[in-house]
Amino acid sequence: MSLTKRAVAELIGTFWLVLGGCGSAVLAAGIPELGLGYLGVSFAFGLTVVTMAYAIGHISGCHLNPAVSIGLAAGGRFKAAELPHYIIAQVIGAILAALVIRCIASGAEGYAGGLASNGFAEHSPHGYSMLAALTTEIVLTAMFLFIIMGSTDKRAPAGLAPLAIGFTLTLIHLISIPVTNTSVNPARSTGPALLEGGIALDQLWLFWLAPIVGAVIGALVYNFIQKE
Repeated sequence: MSLTKRAVAELIGTFWLVLGGCGSAVLAAGIPELGLGYLGVSFAFGLTVVTMAYAIGHISGCHLNPAVSIGLAAGGRFKAAELPHYIIAQVIGAILAALVIRCIASGAEGYAGGLASNGFAEHSPHGYSMLAALTTEIVLTAMFLFIIMGSTDKRAPAGLAPLAIGFTLTLIHLISIPVTNTSVNPARSTGPALLEGGIALDQLWLFWLAPIVGAVIGALVYNFIQKE
């Protein structure tokens, strides 16, 4: 499969992740008595990964996340030379999804412009500090890569990796939505932040730095313990 086609698959997959995850948060989470809430949004993010993993996993590997791509490269599972193509495609997919969400959400009276951006301190859903956000994003992304590396290992049960990875992302959201609105994915953070601007854009640096650091740690730790 050509690199261009794999990059397009990543664009579509990341579009689906942001549309499904951030879209559920913006459009469906807060409806009184009927809204999805944190639990529903967490499952929405997980389901986007499960469904897209079965759709494009055999084409591009279904990274959908610059931190995942970088972590897999650090772990020897992905060519570093192909990172720019994947990362650019992932970010474009996230931006397109954010545009679609804003287009739909703006059709409702009283829409204030939020797109489920990530943040800390005054932009954290529950006021968590920058240190709390940094710790959360590094640790949870490290665990995410550890599980991705393990579930896609040739020795792991075949065909079950999408479920393990999707449920992991669900659990990550259940833990961290109150802290940062959950990133563990620089592309997912970039799409909403670019459109919202302001504090979301000012704080975007953390949601590139922390997930990438965490991803590299998770991949390296897995490689260390899996060797006989």
